Amino acid sequence: MKNKIIFIAEAGVNHNGNIEIAKKLIDKAAYAGADYVKFQTYTVDNLTIKTTPKAIYQKKNTAAEADQYSMLQKLQISEKDHLTLIKYSKIKKIKFLSSAFDLESLKFLQSLSLDKIKIPSGEITNIPYLKLAAKYNKETILSTGMCTMQEIKFALDTLVKSGLSKKKITLLQCNTEYPSPIKEANINAMVEMKNYFNVKVGYSDHTLGYESSLAAVALGATLIEKHFTLNKAYKGPDHAASMLPEELKKLIILSNNVKLSLGSKIKKPTKSEKKNITLVRKKIYTSQPIKKGDLFSYKNLTTLRGLKGISAIEWNNYIGKKSRRNYLKYQEIKKQIV
Repeated sequence: MKNKIIFIAEAGVNHNGNIEIAKKLIDKAAYAGADYVKFQTYTVDNLTIKTTPKAIYQKKNTAAEADQYSMLQKLQISEKDHLTLIKYSKIKKIKFLSSAFDLESLKFLQSLSLDKIKIPSGEITNIPYLKLAAKYNKETILSTGMCTMQEIKFALDTLVKSGLSKKKITLLQCNTEYPSPIKEANINAMVEMKNYFNVKVGYSDHTLGYESSLAAVALGATLIEKHFTLNKAYKGPDHAASMLPEELKKLIILSNNVKLSLGSKIKKPTKSEKKNITLVRKKIYTSQPIKKGDLFSYKNLTTLRGLKGISAIEWNNYIGKKSRRNYLKYQEIKKQIV
């Protein structure tokens, strides 16, 4: 499909620190038809201090750990596991992607020759991170959760001044609450970013259901990112707000159909409907017998469907003119010089 939507199946930390679950997530992302399966890369000591509390949604959906450090420590993937998952993704014919949450992790991911960089929302004000990401000058996806337009401008300016081509940047509209209230999806903000910053845009969807992603596709998203899980009941920060594999597959099918349905901006009969023009458009017919010399009028003419006859668009050219032949009732009017 021309200008196909790029789909990122966000596995994130839904592997719960288990490499076998991570492999199953890759299986399901490939099954759903996603272009990428994405994880999260970090070393917990480079990400957060030990006393940082968990977000409210994290407290609700995780075990009893009191802080982010303890929770994230259990969910980090080793460098060796990354290599295993990349190799497995190649076998399953799906591209591997990961968000780096610290500088060393960003460097590590780039050593793996991944084709894109994904910058999470939390790093959009992190100047050292942005400068390092820009130096790789790769296709870069920047999530904008929690951001103002001024902060996005700052991040874009930093990236571009640090060597990243603006043409390689895709901004994602995003709400970082899990799940996000649908009334706060603000897909129109994606359109505003596209127009204001003149960049590609997409949507990182943390709402429940399909509606927000489909709205984003209809409004010009080039990329959709959606969390998915093997089981919404698993303990972990993101499972409850994630889609099941079957739901993800349905979303991808629906989104591609929405993209396909947008079609062309040119309004004209399509290939499939041209055959219907003759069958459904009205022609000029008599509604009663007409003799040669009678005037055509609203009383003796009507419009009907038929294979033969003059198009009803010619109606005004015949009303008030003399008939040049005799007609029976419900007979098509013949072409005459009017």
